[in-house]
Amino acid sequence: MNEPRPAMDRPDDGTWRTWGIDPAWSRTFDVPGHDGITHRWHLLDTGPGGPDGATVLCVHGNPTWAYAWKSFLRRFGDDHRVIAIDQLGMGYSERLGADAPPRRYVDRVADLGDLIDHLAIDASLPLVLAAHDWGGAIAMGWAVDHPDDVAGMVLCNTGIAVPAGRGAPKIIRLAASGPLRDLVCRRTSTFVEGTVRLSGRRISRQDRVVFRAPYRGAEHRRAIADFVGDVPLTDDHESAADIAAVAAQLGRIDAPVLLAWGARDIVFDDDFASDLMQRLPHAELQRFPGANHLVMAEADVASTVDRWLTDLLGTDREPRPVVQQHTSSVFDGLHRRRAEHTIAVADLAGRDRIDFATFARRVDNVAAGLVRRGLEPGDRVAMLTPPGIDLLIAVYGVWRAGGVTVVADRGLGLRGLGRAVASARPAWTIGPRTAGLASTVLRWAPKSQHIDVAMLVGEETGSTELPSEPEADALAAILFTSGATGPAKGVRYRHGQLAAQRDALATTYGIGDDDRLVAAFAPFALYGPALGVPTAFTDCDVTKPGTLTATALDEACREIDATMAFASPAALANVLATADDAAGLEGVAQLRLVFSAGAPVPAETLRAVSALAPDASIRTPYGMTEALPVADIDLATIDRAELSGDGRGVCVGEPVEGAEVLVADLDFDPLAGVPTSVPVGATGEILVRAPWVSEGYLARWETERTARPGAGWHRSGDVGHLDDDGRLWVEGRSVHVIDAADGPVTPVPIERAIERALSPSGIVTTGRVAAVGVGPASCQQVVVVVEADASGLELADRDLAAAVRGAVDVPVAAVLVIGELPVDIRHNAKIDRTAVAERAIEFLS
Repeated sequence: MNEPRPAMDRPDDGTWRTWGIDPAWSRTFDVPGHDGITHRWHLLDTGPGGPDGATVLCVHGNPTWAYAWKSFLRRFGDDHRVIAIDQLGMGYSERLGADAPPRRYVDRVADLGDLIDHLAIDASLPLVLAAHDWGGAIAMGWAVDHPDDVAGMVLCNTGIAVPAGRGAPKIIRLAASGPLRDLVCRRTSTFVEGTVRLSGRRISRQDRVVFRAPYRGAEHRRAIADFVGDVPLTDDHESAADIAAVAAQLGRIDAPVLLAWGARDIVFDDDFASDLMQRLPHAELQRFPGANHLVMAEADVASTVDRWLTDLLGTDREPRPVVQQHTSSVFDGLHRRRAEHTIAVADLAGRDRIDFATFARRVDNVAAGLVRRGLEPGDRVAMLTPPGIDLLIAVYGVWRAGGVTVVADRGLGLRGLGRAVASARPAWTIGPRTAGLASTVLRWAPKSQHIDVAMLVGEETGSTELPSEPEADALAAILFTSGATGPAKGVRYRHGQLAAQRDALATTYGIGDDDRLVAAFAPFALYGPALGVPTAFTDCDVTKPGTLTATALDEACREIDATMAFASPAALANVLATADDAAGLEGVAQLRLVFSAGAPVPAETLRAVSALAPDASIRTPYGMTEALPVADIDLATIDRAELSGDGRGVCVGEPVEGAEVLVADLDFDPLAGVPTSVPVGATGEILVRAPWVSEGYLARWETERTARPGAGWHRSGDVGHLDDDGRLWVEGRSVHVIDAADGPVTPVPIERAIERALSPSGIVTTGRVAAVGVGPASCQQVVVVVEADASGLELADRDLAAAVRGAVDVPVAAVLVIGELPVDIRHNAKIDRTAVAERAIEFLS
């Protein structure tokens, strides 16, 4: 064996500490290699972890080094043995001699095997591979040859093959081209600098310094150029066959796999994540929307992996409940009326209407057109058609063809809509030509096939044979949340869950064929065909439901002789505000049912609506994108509940038939399994369970993991309590709970008490109220912001401040007024308390 070549001079102990690395972790080993040469390796090794831990072996990519895994070393180095290696020629491992041939992919895989054998890793502990960039391909190469030795894999922005239908990343093709490779990768620090700068301010200045540290001179950067040169851009490349062989054998790996993905990466983008998901169908995906290529340094990947390791090493979590099989389907209502020439859908904005027979025929046309063009069952289809008749036809047509609808409404705003569509990675988009152009130019779905909805609707089925209707457990839809408390999340629904949801609505509200629905909130119109009831869209901007007028609502009601109307609280508020300017609202007056949801609905609003529709039952279903309905209440019960004085917040009624509610301790651990209920009257987090609770989240492993503690329960994100009569009261969102010195304080009871006190006072013309916490955790102060006649954010006058403080029994540090509170785009009703708190902090500071 030859003597190992010298490694880079390692930093001194003080430098390691400055970098946040324990100097004791830095170790070198002389390892006999498969090539007959002894190589000197450097690695960072936390040493033995806990007795129930694992060995986590971390393999970096190009042009980084073991420091890339700093967060892993620090986060779970006490529980697990974490080893972060420097590949040969990289970091502080030995540099290759000028006369040595470049190390190819097959050599790198063998090098990893040499090191693993030499380290004599405790075989009694599970071995988990964590890898990034080139390190991912190398780790996968070793894993396919040792599938029984791998307990799990964490893959971060990496790949094993160029995804079908595209080329290698342009930045890599440019860097790998001939003489430019040596200039960019070895002779200058351009490649190192470019990689570090991709992260922008998501990594610290110190991180940038440390990533550069082992690559100061050209003699230190040869391996960087060799790695780039080993990218097989052509089929005859020396490493192409070896990498392709590993890609073909990935199915041998049946150990759990987590993909932790920086969604902004321009090198290993979402195409590569999708490719790995196809090759490793059992893999879980956690996207980090704000992170780029160096995802482990830019986002808290370590915390996610730490929780994933907890699952991997054998917690007693129950398996996901099997989707309840329903004898009905989402198509039953439409099938029941498909021969009728009575009105099915009316669009008051587009001045169009369609009967059931035509609607059903056009649904079949869309399904057949998609099948002819190659849509496969399970393909995702972004629904970019504006709300109206064509949208409903397209949604049911996609379902009939076996596709999965991606529904992100325009209420998310242009930016939010684009992010939502892009995260779902649809294979198809359906909408007008302008939507197809936007999805390409704005890169929402640049590789999808776009279909003009008008063309699809107008085609006849011809001889195209439609597939069988989807089974109950087939994925049906990805619906996006409103984004009111963070980025919109994709919620996955199976056909059986949608059918169960439809049945729950029909049962709760006694909906039958004689009913007719006005949907002033566009997504709710999707229920119309499933229920088999005529449906009308109101003439209103869907991105601004708060602009719905009394005249527009009445016109829609009269158009179909409506018996039911659904509108958001903001929409109802504007209907009331414009009712005096409208002629007799005969269409509204004939309603038997008015329901409103999306945010707490003030009882005062419901009473005023009751005056417009005196024979209607005024109802407020409680639920969320992930589960609707959960509970229901009518105006009479609201009045009785508020008069009783037993509750705090907003009473949303009793759970509907088939749904269960559990109120858990505010600080319960969702990873410990299903929590126990708190006593009646005690405030806690609201959990729900029902056959129509959604399947889970899209590309959010950690979110789904913490939202589903087991046994079919879903964490709603709301806090509240149950009263002695079994009624549920909502006190706010868990993320808005004020962490005061005397214990948690929920915002909605404060807000409701102030609204009731101010409304008759005449002190000032007020609207909504927001209670937020300002200050550090465990000692936050309550600040109240009142919507009033103000140019911006201002201190309240003495009388208003006194009235606010007199209305509540908690100390209020400051009372402010604002012209208009920020609310969510979709409903125009959910107060963005996080934004309110940020503005209050800025003002008060």
